Amino acid sequence: MSSTVRVGIIGTGGIAQGHIRRLLEHPDAHIVAICDIRPEALASTVERWPALKDVPQYSDFKDMIAAGGLDAVEICTPHTTHYEQILHSLNSGLHVLSEKPMVCTVAHAHDVINTINASGKVFVLNYQRSYQSEFLYIKQAIASGIYGKVEFVQGLQGQEWLKGVANTWRHDPALSGGGQLNDSGSHMLAILLYITGLTVEKVFGFIDNMTVPVDINSTLSLKFVGGAQGSISVVGNGPSFYEDITIWCSDGAFYMRNGKLEVSDGAGKRFFPAVEDMPQGNNPDNNFINAINGKEEVASTAQWGLRVIELTEAAWDSAATGEVSTVKVG
Repeated sequence: MSSTVRVGIIGTGGIAQGHIRRLLEHPDAHIVAICDIRPEALASTVERWPALKDVPQYSDFKDMIAAGGLDAVEICTPHTTHYEQILHSLNSGLHVLSEKPMVCTVAHAHDVINTINASGKVFVLNYQRSYQSEFLYIKQAIASGIYGKVEFVQGLQGQEWLKGVANTWRHDPALSGGGQLNDSGSHMLAILLYITGLTVEKVFGFIDNMTVPVDINSTLSLKFVGGAQGSISVVGNGPSFYEDITIWCSDGAFYMRNGKLEVSDGAGKRFFPAVEDMPQGNNPDNNFINAINGKEEVASTAQWGLRVIELTEAAWDSAATGEVSTVKVG
């Protein structure tokens, strides 16, 4: 039997608006408080979503939590603030959905996971590709063994990130915790690890900041435990968004081009999977509410936040030293 989940929103910037829409559409979710340090962001959100016009507003997330009446929070704030907000929310007895990246250091990731385990609360990390039908298809196909062993992984992601977020917190290391690799690139790293089930052993990275304080263009060469290799390029100075993922296996391959999936079997026959053969997709907000009500397992767990920052930290270290870095998986 479902119960209403009372949700507070921490951060009401652009990324929060999709979360708010999905929560307003969910029959078991009720947004009961919103918080942002910027009055104009709160005003804009209420103007966009009239259903929130009578919802209490806060400038400090701790005040919102202390006021009570919450079962859960969704965190949609700059990256380096996630750590404190996640821990405080969990320790206050609340379920948590956090935007990516979960945190910006491996040490903080371990703290978060330990706190989740101690709290017994639901935690969802907002990696929406983990809920996308095409990626679920690839994950299930690889896990089935039909296509053999994963041998090579390639990922390319590009967008107009350098100019598009200029003069915002995303270019400020104190708030962003890193650049494009830690931002949109985080999605790329997470989904490649998620669908293949591989663990990165070593990474060599070249990174170009292009005159700003954070990384813009990154290219990584990977060696996975078990022998598979990989190549990931994250381009923050592109003219438009583009994403290209290929997984080569010993008996086939998967080609994901800007959201369109094509598959090759071991004989080289290529096909586009039929819609009816795809797993049913979902989204993190639905999963969050349903998991709180005991209807679903969490699909995007804190484990992937840890795996991503482990790889990201090693890539940053490699680029800084000019040496191959070992990924310390814990």
